[in-house]
Amino acid sequence: MSVTIDITGVPPERIVFCPSPLAELGNAVHVLAEPGHHPGHHAWATATTAALEPGLADRLLEADFMWRSTRSDFLLPARPRETLAEELDDLDRLDDEKFVGAALEISCSPLYARGGIPSPLVDERSARRALDLAAARGPRQAAFVERMLAAPTATRAWIRRLLEDCDEAFFADAWRRIRVQLAADARHKTELMRHKGLAEALADASPALSVEEDGESARIVVDKLMEARADARAGAVTLVPSVFGRPHLMALYSPGWQPVIMYPAASREVGGLESVETVRLRLDALAHPVRMRMCRSLARGPYSTSELADTYGITAPEVSRHLAVLRKAGLLTTRRRGRYVLHQLDFSVVARLGSDFLESVLR
Repeated sequence: MSVTIDITGVPPERIVFCPSPLAELGNAVHVLAEPGHHPGHHAWATATTAALEPGLADRLLEADFMWRSTRSDFLLPARPRETLAEELDDLDRLDDEKFVGAALEISCSPLYARGGIPSPLVDERSARRALDLAAARGPRQAAFVERMLAAPTATRAWIRRLLEDCDEAFFADAWRRIRVQLAADARHKTELMRHKGLAEALADASPALSVEEDGESARIVVDKLMEARADARAGAVTLVPSVFGRPHLMALYSPGWQPVIMYPAASREVGGLESVETVRLRLDALAHPVRMRMCRSLARGPYSTSELADTYGITAPEVSRHLAVLRKAGLLTTRRRGRYVLHQLDFSVVARLGSDFLESVLR
């Protein structure tokens, strides 16, 4: 399974490696929302969370569905700028339908890859779906989605102010520390592509990236637990290095958006030992392709049974059976929020499975 990006006839100068402050801010707030995904940033996340003003922390929680489990498309700019302010100005130029549609794609529905989800601003069914998925995250998230649907212009201004306040509170300092590293990584990949070809540059970025060529056609292949296609033949492809994004490898492939790949610019190894019986249970649990794909969502954040059913297009009873197998293998944690039971991958266990498994489910 993979995401493939058609680059047939795309000249090398339109395949660009470049850091983005907005993308990195999106990754930074994701680290704050899900520190278990990023053991290498544990100290930073702990210190930053402790120093947050209560009001800012509350606002981050209110809007966290845009970066907790997925990453809204507008947080992966196709044309990175030098400053966050410039990238936020570019966001302001998006029309309301496109912005709100990207903001409220909460569950990575299979329809996303086909461009089959109309904007909730113009489609009642999409609006109900967004409200239902937000309600599973909590009453504050549901209220935020209601405000966005009722007053998109005002809510967009609220989101920009939130990101600007994050920049002032903690991100500007972090960006000053890492921007040189990210720029150096992008330059290195660009030089590799120039002298050794795109395949070498992609392999250096991630073992999950490769190039396939078949006669006159060419494709970038992103090894993901999903099947999707994107077309860059009339445009370009942007590859964005990230420090805070490790170990995630993300691909923006929705129709109507230029393809963007966010790849980790650093590495960290984790590992451990388990008993033979424990390993057997976990291997059996992960042998089923649907459960392995579900782990991708459960690794990114807590999901209810109904959210998983919506994401993978299967019935709620079938989801429950798969969750029971994963729980028996000790791979899940469960907690209740109101009438919803939320499930998530247990990162204390995942870390002991080793870095290969961790990276495969978090890409």
